[in-house]
Amino acid sequence: MTGAPRSAPWLVVIDMQTVFGDPESGWYTPRFEEARAGIRRLMPAFGDRVVHTRFEAPVRPSGAWVAYYEQWPWALVPGDSSLYDLVDQPDATHRLVTETTFGKWGPVLEAATAGSRELVLAGVSTDCCVISTALPAADAGVHVRIATDACAGATDADHARALDAMALYAPLIELTDVDAVLATLDR
Repeated sequence: MTGAPRSAPWLVVIDMQTVFGDPESGWYTPRFEEARAGIRRLMPAFGDRVVHTRFEAPVRPSGAWVAYYEQWPWALVPGDSSLYDLVDQPDATHRLVTETTFGKWGPVLEAATAGSRELVLAGVSTDCCVISTALPAADAGVHVRIATDACAGATDADHARALDAMALYAPLIELTDVDAVLATLDR
């Protein structure tokens, strides 16, 4: 039995923002620049099939988010704060999805990727926003590839644990790297 034909893959660049890239931030991701280098290698190969996501704090946290922002009060700033700026401005053809949740998968991201059933995820943090996007996308029947060397976690151990957890979802989620993704796009 052969699988259904796959649609053209989309690259989803998750939360490459000042709040995660600034060493002075409480949410600094130490290997942010390494992930950024991998993303910069990937983007040209995807052309206009790139979506950037952005996390921002809600105007008024509710539910469990109230306690969360009690732990991180400095992050409870308006969405237009420079804290939540993307470190690289998206190309004019790229789309942008902003959410107040860790996970970015949902109707908005699905529409932004033109309903593609093939995504490559890269960005930060592997152990938070990347895994929180990958799992519901895979559960919705999307084949998700994680470009592991274009992602970074809060720590190396957290990055590895998140990758180990996502590996359990094979073949819905596939762990790969930038070189392998680029090689599949060259075919």
